[in-house]
Amino acid sequence: MIYREQTGDSEQVDCARPDGGCRAVLDRLADLKRGEFGWIHLDGPDQAELEELSGHLGLHPLAVEDAVQAHQRPKRERYGDVLAVALRTLLYIEDGSEVETGEVMVFLGPRFALTARHGPADPAPEAERRLRTDPGTLRFGPAAVLHAVLDVVVDSYNDAAVQVRADLTDLERCVFSSARDDVTEEIYSLKREVVEFRDAIQPLVPVVREFAASRDGWPEGVLPYFRDVADHAHRADTEVRSLDELLNSVLDAHLARVGTWQNDDMRRISAWAAILAIPTMVAGVYGMNFSHMPELSWTYGYPLAIGAMAVAAGLLYRAFRRNGWL
Repeated sequence: MIYREQTGDSEQVDCARPDGGCRAVLDRLADLKRGEFGWIHLDGPDQAELEELSGHLGLHPLAVEDAVQAHQRPKRERYGDVLAVALRTLLYIEDGSEVETGEVMVFLGPRFALTARHGPADPAPEAERRLRTDPGTLRFGPAAVLHAVLDVVVDSYNDAAVQVRADLTDLERCVFSSARDDVTEEIYSLKREVVEFRDAIQPLVPVVREFAASRDGWPEGVLPYFRDVADHAHRADTEVRSLDELLNSVLDAHLARVGTWQNDDMRRISAWAAILAIPTMVAGVYGMNFSHMPELSWTYGYPLAIGAMAVAAGLLYRAFRRNGWL
C-alpha cells in the first residue's frame, strides 16, 4: 500500500512473489515521491522472503530473525534508521473460553512501514480501515501505521478482557450456587488463559508509554495519539490484573466449598455409622449364643430388643438432625 501523507490517498500494489520475491512492491518503493511512504504487510513470512526485503529496506539481521521466529515478548528496538516493534496479538474464542496468541512485527523506516504477522489474529485490515477513515493521521508518515496497528491490538485486549470477565462471572455463579458442581478444571483453564493474556499485555504497557514520550524525531502531533493508546493499554493491564486476582479468589472459594462438601459427607457417614452401631452392638451381643443371658427365654424379649434398638436409633437420628449432621 502506497500512502500520500498530505492527501491521505492510497494505492494498492499487487505483490507477485516469483521465486519468493516481491519485486513489484520494491520497485514501487524505489519510485516513491516526496510526501509518500509505503506499507508492506506480510502474512507468515519465511526467512528467504524477509532477507530479500531486508537487503532493500536496511533491516537488521537480528530483527529479521525475530520476525521469522515469532516468539518474542513485546518490545522495541532501534537499528539505525529502522525501528522494530514486537507485539502480541490476541484472539478470544468464546466457545472454548480460550485465548490464542500470535505476533506482529512492525518495522518503521524513513519512508516505509513493514508488518509481519504470525498467528490467527491479523490487525492489518482493521488498521488500514482506520487509516482510511482518518486520513489526517497520514501526515505523521510511517508512525501512523504503527499507531493504527497498536490501536487495533490494544482494543482487542480490551474486548478480550470483557469476554473473560463475562466467563468469570458465570464461574462465580456456579461456585456460589446451591448445586454441587465441581468447576475446578474450568477455573484452572480460565486462569491459564488469563496468564497468557497477562504475558501479552504487561510487557507492552511500558513500550507504549515510551512512544507517548518518544524522542525518535516524530512530530509532536502524533504523541497524543500514542498517549491515547497508552491509556487504553493501561486500562487493559489493570483489568487483566483484576481478573487474575479474582480468579485466585474464586479458586480459593471453590476449594473451600469442596472441602465443606467433603466435611458434610463425612458427617453424614459418621452419623449413619453411629445410628447403625447400636442395633449392631445389641444384635452382636445376643448373637453370641450364651446359655445364660437376660430375657433369653422371655416371650417378649425379642420385641423388646427390637423396640429398644429402634428407639435408640431414632433418638440418635433426631439428635443428628437437630445438629445439622443429617
